[in-house]
Amino acid sequence: MSRLALLLLLAVAVLGSPGAGLASERHPTLAEVEREVICPTCHTTLDQSDSPIARRMKAFIVARIAAGDTKGEIKAKLVAEFGPGILADPPKRGFNLIAWLLPLVGGAGAAIVLGVLGWRWTKAREPGEPARAEALSPELERRVDDALARFDG
Repeated sequence: MSRLALLLLLAVAVLGSPGAGLASERHPTLAEVEREVICPTCHTTLDQSDSPIARRMKAFIVARIAAGDTKGEIKAKLVAEFGPGILADPPKRGFNLIAWLLPLVGGAGAAIVLGVLGWRWTKAREPGEPARAEALSPELERRVDDALARFDG
């Protein structure tokens, strides 16, 4: 029983309390929304922008927070005004899902390819077998011996 309680406590600690995300959704701060919205003129998040349109958008966000709007409602109004490109994170549906999945699939594919290549490279030689050098032609071998003899003195 104590293991189950410990596991549940660990799950809550890792995932956070269920109401934490809802509280942020219901009562967002300006900083939270600024990090999730992009300035349409300089293409940085609002917290990094000081353009005139960014200042107007910040004032709009402050007014909507004071009116009691949720973060989702504020973002929906901004999307209705400026389009979905205003969001820092693309929606996780439709064609935009590629922006989320492509890096994960590409990274996993690269890891698999590197793993297979590494495994094949290590299996190319028999265990304990030294690396083989290419055989030298008799003429080249004689020239190398002559050059080494000059250094031996």
